[in-house]
Amino acid sequence: MEWTSIVAIFALFWVVSAFVLLPFGVKTHEEVGMEKVPGQADSAPANFRPGLVAKRASVLAIVLTTLYVLNYGYGWISAEDLIFWGPEPR
Repeated sequence: MEWTSIVAIFALFWVVSAFVLLPFGVKTHEEVGMEKVPGQADSAPANFRPGLVAKRASVLAIVLTTLYVLNYGYGWISAEDLIFWGPEPR
């Protein structure tokens, strides 16, 4: 596998990981006990830390990319293994 493919796969995993990890560890102003700004949504985060989300997404993306590249090299799971119904494979 080319290194550029690995970088592209890492980028895809990073974006998906960042979106999946966004809601974890975030509290609203009501949960923290802070005053809300007039017109602010009730669900607006009070303690959003994008740096922490980026670090967590990076770690998760590294793990997922490593597993993907190792599976590509060693062939642990193939496309045929993912057929759960339909005609039986030959």
